[in-house]
Amino acid sequence: MKYVFVTGGVLSSIGKGVTTASLALLFKSMGYNVTVIKIDPYLNVDAGTMNPYAHGEVFVTEDGGETDLDLGHYERFLNINLSRRNNITAGQIYYSVIMKERKGEYLGETVQVIPHVTNEIKQRIREVGKENGADIVFVEIGGTVGDIEGLPFLEASRQMKLEEGSDNVAFVHVALVPTLRTTGEQKTKPVQHSVQELRRIGIQPDLIVARCEKPLSIEAKQKIALYSNVPPEAVISNHDVSNIYEIPIILREQQAHRILAEKLKLDYREPDLAKWEEFLEKIRRASMEVKIAMIGKYTRLHDSYLSIVEALKHAGAYVGVKPSLVWLESTDIEAGTVDVEKVLINIDGALILPGFGKRGAEGKIKAIRYLRERNIPTLGICFGFQLMAVEFARNILGLTNANSTELDPSTPHPVIDLLPSQKEVNQVGGTMRLGAKYIKLFKDRRVYNIYGAEIVAERHRHRYGLNKKYIDLFESSGFLVSGVSLDEEVVEFMELKDHRFFIGTQAHPEFKSRPLAPSPIYVEFIKEASKSNKVR
Repeated sequence: MKYVFVTGGVLSSIGKGVTTASLALLFKSMGYNVTVIKIDPYLNVDAGTMNPYAHGEVFVTEDGGETDLDLGHYERFLNINLSRRNNITAGQIYYSVIMKERKGEYLGETVQVIPHVTNEIKQRIREVGKENGADIVFVEIGGTVGDIEGLPFLEASRQMKLEEGSDNVAFVHVALVPTLRTTGEQKTKPVQHSVQELRRIGIQPDLIVARCEKPLSIEAKQKIALYSNVPPEAVISNHDVSNIYEIPIILREQQAHRILAEKLKLDYREPDLAKWEEFLEKIRRASMEVKIAMIGKYTRLHDSYLSIVEALKHAGAYVGVKPSLVWLESTDIEAGTVDVEKVLINIDGALILPGFGKRGAEGKIKAIRYLRERNIPTLGICFGFQLMAVEFARNILGLTNANSTELDPSTPHPVIDLLPSQKEVNQVGGTMRLGAKYIKLFKDRRVYNIYGAEIVAERHRHRYGLNKKYIDLFESSGFLVSGVSLDEEVVEFMELKDHRFFIGTQAHPEFKSRPLAPSPIYVEFIKEASKSNKVR
């Protein structure tokens, strides 16, 4: 088994995840079986208890893992399902070590970071590789070189090169090359310093990926090569592009995969990216712009809804249109600082975005009413779907002060209520209704026609759901149940009769959307929204 460790320098969120996913795609396209691990050095056991503003969206795996958003990149680029074990956190590692110590597994030993913590890290990495039958395991180490919490993971990777052999482990370092606006000069010092820090702890990169605004100049490439102790061809320009799905092509053009294959003593095969390039060509050809309102409470950080944004891109490419996103902060609607009618009057469709809690909920409800009454295509996701039900209950069913018990425990009409399976839960982390659930769709409904199947599986992340006591009342007024789960009979889809497209889902279909296999519900939504554009 081969291992490729991807480290970051200078600052976080510079594109290590996309770089890792792109390199993994190149090797998958060469015929190798790959898997990818994201290491997060924080002490949280998983990403589930984090505010999206702190860490972006929480990506949910098929088996119910609440993980870092980079796992979404990996799944989308590689078109595979990963598991919760593909996201290793410091919290998981330290928890496991402490539990072993309490059980007496280290009896007589002084438990230390080296070797006990580093051994635990190495064991986890190897286990994930074996579980997936991988030829190559890509391991992205979160944060930047020099972060104190990341040192045990870097040390573990250094040890793995000694233990596995130098032909079986490669290091890729991703670092920022900023451009001075005053002179236009690309500055290589940040990369030099982060590589020096890596070498100080015993790691020599085999490949340097320079994140920059424009293609890396020959002079900058030569300087990085000289001071990083790598040949110039091993310095790769990863410059800004309008579409992240172009990155594998950029890396291929510079032979990044060939350099790694030679380092790892792997047989070289030309990557087959024909279908990927077809997808890119569809994006380039899309000329008609479709305006989609994104209504949520974390809109100031677009990564809070990363999978939804990507699902819209996939659907847009499939339909042949270009989604143009109009971000609308629901707290501003609630405060009255944004006029819903002025903002939404020229949009072609709207997404009611997920996001727990009371803040911004009334703003979403106000927007939903406008969209419903004006027959504008609307798709509600998870909490967004729940608020569609609340709005309908108040303004069509006449249930004054109807609400979710999450927002108002004393509401006289709890149309959204805590799921029965959640009533005995007394911990927050990892206890929601999580992961893929099978859903039965009703054949006489639009959602069934969209999916073209009676049983589908979508991923979930919620505690509350539609109160089944109100189903008859909803259906008698035209808001129809389209699908229920097979495990708990949770209402999973609802659709408004005689509306162009007013569909809510308790699931998160975006988590399973892929560039080459877009989510059916997002495709239908974009199709309907594109009709609005033609009318305008």
